[in-house]
Formats: sequence, structure tokens, C-alpha cells
Amino acid sequence: MSLKPSHRRKARHYGVQAIYQWQMSGNSLADIENQFIETINPNKVEVPYFLAIIRGVLTELSSLDAHITPHIDRTIDEVDPVERAVLRLSVWELEQRQDIPYRVVINEALELAKVFGAEDGHKYVNGVLDKIAKLLRPLEVRS
Repeated sequence: MSLKPSHRRKARHYGVQAIYQWQMSGNSLADIENQFIETINPNKVEVPYFLAIIRGVLTELSSLDAHITPHIDRTIDEVDPVERAVLRLSVWELEQRQDIPYRVVINEALELAKVFGAEDGHKYVNGVLDKIAKLLRPLEVRS
């Protein structure tokens, strides 16, 4: 079965929700994983990518936050929880998924921020990710 870009987009969609839920509830990764796996339609979502996102973000959290912190105007905990989840997911992709062009990562992040976040949250996310992309993907950004 060939996966469509929309399947990966839905994996990110659920990934942001799972990261948000973890941030708000503090439930274990296993509990959140199991809850989402029960509800996700594997014919419409790239489930392995969803799992890679949440496992990657939650295990690399301190590294991701270290990339984000210098580029925000408040502490990481003061960032809106939706925007924080989007930033963490996107920085994980910038850092770990070199196969995904940085422009795709940023565009997907902006869409997620528009769907789930505050009215102008996507502008904040864009500004932060632009700075981080220049550091994590300097050659790609310059070309």
C-alpha cells in the first residue's frame, strides 16, 4: 500500500494532539500511545510515523527544548501548550528527519498551529521555526 502525503499529515495531526495531551495530563507515553492507536484508522494515517513522532519527541524532549528556548520570548512552560506541542514536533522533524525538506516541516507546522492554536499562534511558530531551521539545516536554508 502506498502512503499518501495526507496520511503523513494526519500522523502529524494526531502527533500534536498526543504531545498536547501528554503535556497537559502527564500520562505515560505507553498510555497515550495505546489510547491513540485504538482510535486511529490505519488506512488513513501513517501509524508508524505517528509513533515515531511521539516516541521521538517525548524521548528527545530536553534536546528539543534546548533548541527552542533561545528563540522564544518566555520560558518553554509559558508558551501556549498547542504552540509548544507544534514546536516540539517540528523541531524533532528538523533535527531527525533530514528526508523532509525544512519548508515542508514549517508549512505543516503552520497548518497545525492554525487548526489547533490561537488566532495568531502560527505567526509565533513561524518566527521561532525560521530561526531554528537556519541553525539545524543551514545548507538547505541557504540554497
